Amino acid sequence: MFLDRVKISIKAGNGGKGSTSFLRNAQTANGGPDGGEGGKGGNIVFEATSNLNTLYNFQFKKKFVAQNGEDGSKKLQTGANGKDEVIFVPCGTVIIDPLTNKVIADLHDDGARFIALRGGKGGHGNAYFKSSIKQAPHYSQSGEITVQKEVILELKTIADVGLVGFPNAGKSTLLSCISNANPKIANYPFTTLYPNLGVCAVKGQSFVVADIPGLIEGASNGQGLGHYFLKHIERVRLILHLVDVSQSDGRDFIEDFKIINNELVAYNKKLGDIPQIAVLSKIDLISDEVLAEREKAFKEKFNIPYVKISGATMQGIEELKLLTLQKLSTLPKKQPIEIEEFDFDKKDVESINIYRLDNGTFVIEGGRIDNFIRGVVLSDNLSFAYFQNKLKEMGIIDMLKEKGLKNGDSVQIKDIVFEYTE
Repeated sequence: MFLDRVKISIKAGNGGKGSTSFLRNAQTANGGPDGGEGGKGGNIVFEATSNLNTLYNFQFKKKFVAQNGEDGSKKLQTGANGKDEVIFVPCGTVIIDPLTNKVIADLHDDGARFIALRGGKGGHGNAYFKSSIKQAPHYSQSGEITVQKEVILELKTIADVGLVGFPNAGKSTLLSCISNANPKIANYPFTTLYPNLGVCAVKGQSFVVADIPGLIEGASNGQGLGHYFLKHIERVRLILHLVDVSQSDGRDFIEDFKIINNELVAYNKKLGDIPQIAVLSKIDLISDEVLAEREKAFKEKFNIPYVKISGATMQGIEELKLLTLQKLSTLPKKQPIEIEEFDFDKKDVESINIYRLDNGTFVIEGGRIDNFIRGVVLSDNLSFAYFQNKLKEMGIIDMLKEKGLKNGDSVQIKDIVFEYTE
């Protein structure tokens, strides 16, 4: 099954807790703090691989979580860092932030890597807090808690050449004639339900060809199947535009050519700049006289190179392969998308939100609160004193008073609840 767009959830590992420990041994009567640091959480990493050509695996697993950092321990031992969660995706996968619809990464080449989320920092052990004033701190710091996020993975097929045209124009047949691909072929619309890729070898060189599923009029607006696959044309350097010159299905091949080109431009104006070779297919179904008339009509309407072919008799196939190779030699390789600077993994360290519960308790939340509360232990007098002073320094006490805080009211921060006294 081919899958080219999926939404998944990702979460980097939490940081490990710092340790609260004191040196105790026979040689040391009054040992000092020796609590070690917590380990860093694992990152979420995306890596492109040429071993995949679909996002189908994400149909079954849509949540990815990196390993948490281990807690610190006594004797100043630092906890182990969490293992990264490496998510393999096909080359050409674009990662999108669903909240802003911005592209945050384009994994264009084999082996390309992108760190989407960084693991949480480990907490400090009590040895870190030792000072001339605090000789024996009885508290440590918890690890940084990371936030789960969602991303959209969208596959834009990487190929040198894209085959476009109406259903039954002969794209699948042509792909089977010029490459190692073995697509399903039948005489009814929408035989191709996903892009087929094939490698075409000619004169000791090769190029990748993608059969883009049948476009129809209105495809750019969601008609037919083509609108699902127009994005796959964005990567190609050259378009082979097939039209059924025999008009065996009763359609005008010149109008078909115009319609498909209009749909390409309607989807993305840049698609109109991709060079094309017109492929007049199924020439075995008409007489030489009729072919000559239709060839003349095409040349009068369009000033682009063209090749006449028959997939049934292989007429014109080698000529088309050589012309395609020649044209590709003059065209630069497509580059990854230019990514607008955007910090998808930006940590919230500034927000403060205050509201009141039905029972009258004031609740304080926000990234700024989360950051400093990790090192607070209310049972420790020094830690609690630091906590109170910090609330005043941050202006939170004044903000609470503006919300109606009075002497004796309860205040909650995370799982800490205390009574406010002047």
